Amino acid sequence: MDQQTKVNRNIKQMNHTTRILLFSLLLLSCSLQAQNSDIKNYDHIYVDNIQSVKFHIDGLFLSYPIIELNSNSQLRLSFDDLDADNKNYVYSFIHCNRDWQPSQLTEMEYLDGFSEEQVQDYRFSFKTIKPYTHYEILLPNNYVKWTKSGNYLLVVYDNSQQKKPVITRRFMVVESQVKISPQMVRPAKVSKSRTHQEIDFIVDHDKFPLRNPRQEIKAVILQNGRWDNAIEEVEPLFLRTNRMLFDYQDKIVFPGGKEFRTLDLRSLRYISQNISSIERMDDIFEVTLYKDRKTEGQPYLSRRDLNGNFVIESLDENNFDLSGDYANVLFVLYSPQPLYDQEVYVVGNFTDWEMKASNKMVYNDIVNGYVAKIPLKQGYYDYAYGVRSAKEVSTYSPNLSELEGDWHETENQYTILIYYKPFGERYDRLVGAVTFQSFQ
Repeated sequence: MDQQTKVNRNIKQMNHTTRILLFSLLLLSCSLQAQNSDIKNYDHIYVDNIQSVKFHIDGLFLSYPIIELNSNSQLRLSFDDLDADNKNYVYSFIHCNRDWQPSQLTEMEYLDGFSEEQVQDYRFSFKTIKPYTHYEILLPNNYVKWTKSGNYLLVVYDNSQQKKPVITRRFMVVESQVKISPQMVRPAKVSKSRTHQEIDFIVDHDKFPLRNPRQEIKAVILQNGRWDNAIEEVEPLFLRTNRMLFDYQDKIVFPGGKEFRTLDLRSLRYISQNISSIERMDDIFEVTLYKDRKTEGQPYLSRRDLNGNFVIESLDENNFDLSGDYANVLFVLYSPQPLYDQEVYVVGNFTDWEMKASNKMVYNDIVNGYVAKIPLKQGYYDYAYGVRSAKEVSTYSPNLSELEGDWHETENQYTILIYYKPFGERYDRLVGAVTFQSFQ
C-alpha cells in the first residue's frame, strides 16, 4: 500500500469518526433540550415522594433565599424522600435574567467549580411511623460557588432516572451597590384605601454611577416572598442627583390580605388549639382540623403569623429533621354549597403557592364544605384558602381575596429587588435587595 493510499484511508476513517462524534453530540444536545423543556423556572416539586422542601439562609429558618455575593453566608436546601431509600440525587444551577429566562452566560462564566454535584448529605429517619430519607445541601460549598450576581435556578435531579428533575428552587445572589429606603403609603385610589397596601421607595446610588437609570434599572417587588403575584419591570419615575424615586400612584399596590391561618403540628401527642383529633394508624398519623370558615367580609383580627411561611419542628423529639413524623392532615372549609365555577385549594409556602391535585379541595355534602387531606411533617404552618376559575389552566397565582378577604392593616413582608443591565451587557445584575415589614 503506497503512502497516498494510507493517507486517503486515514482521512476516510477520520471523517467517519467525526461524523459519529457529531451525531453523538447532536443526540446529547437534543437530550439536554428535552430535559430543559421539562424544567419549570419556578419553585416546583415534580414527584410525589418528595416532601418538606425548605430553602433559606442557613440558621435563619424564615428567611428568603437571597444571599450576598462572596459572603460567608450559605443557603440550606433540605427535603425528605418518602421512598425511604438512597437515591443518586445531583444538583446544578441555571443563571437567569430578571424574567427568570436563562441568561446568555455560560456555566464557566457564573460558576467557580463543578457544574454538577451529588447530594452527599443524607440520613435515614428513626423512631417514626412513616419512614423517610432526609437530604441536605449547603450552598456555596467546597465544590461550587457563584461568581456573578442575579437570579439563579437550583435544579435537583434523580440521576438514576435519566436525570429526571425532582425539585427546582429560585434564589438570588446580590452585590449590594445601592441603598433602598422603602415607605408604606396610603393607597392613591380611595376604593383601595381599606383593602390594599401601597409602597414607595428611594434608591440611592451615590457610589454606583449610572448613565441611563430609566433604561438600565428595573425593580421587582414581592409580597411575602411570592413570585406568583410579584410586581415587575418597574423603572424609576423621578431622577435626582444620585437618587432614583419610585413614587408611583396606584402602581406598586398589593391586596392586603388577612393574617394567615395557622396550624401547630409540632406535637402529635397533644392536641393544639385548632386540631380536633389525632389518631395513630399503623403507617401514619391522621389529624383532623376544626372546620374553618371564610373570613372575607369579616372584621380584621390581628394575630402573629409567619407571613405564609412554615418551619419544621417537633416538640416530641429533639432531632426533628430525622425524628419528626408525618401526618395526613384533613382540612375542612365550611361552605353551605359549592362555589359556582371555581376550584378551591389549600395554599401557602408549603405548597409553593401552586394549585395542584395534591392540595385541591373537593366538596363533601356530609360536612357541608370542602375537604382536602395533605401529608405534612411535624412543624408550624401558615395556610390560606385560594380559588381559581374551573376554566383556568395555570396552576400559579391563587386568588386569596375571594375567601380570605383583604385589609389594609394586615402585617405583610415585602422584598424589593433592584436589577441593573447596561447597554451591551448579557445578563441582569442584582445590585440591591431589602426585606421589610409593612408595619413595624
